[in-house]
Amino acid sequence: MMRSRFSAFALGLPEYLLRSWDPHTRPDRSDFDLDDTVEWRRLFIADTTGGGPDDDAGFVTFTAIGRGQDGRFEQRERSRFARGADGHWRYVDGDAA
Repeated sequence: MMRSRFSAFALGLPEYLLRSWDPHTRPDRSDFDLDDTVEWRRLFIADTTGGGPDDDAGFVTFTAIGRGQDGRFEQRERSRFARGADGHWRYVDGDAA
């Protein structure tokens, strides 16, 4: 799930990002825009906890490398995911790592 969401950011696919976001924490479509001045380049997964076939929740700690108007930057986060009633994983929220 983390890799597909990173790819959606890199490819500029906001509809996928919203669909893969938990409905309890997802922003309204009108409040969600991707910054088209950012080029996402790499994703490093540092750690995963939970998220297995018998789990309902999981965490992913990652670093995403991007380039914006001010140059290269890194975004580090510990993201929380939950399995929905339909069996699909969705992003819930995250904390800066």
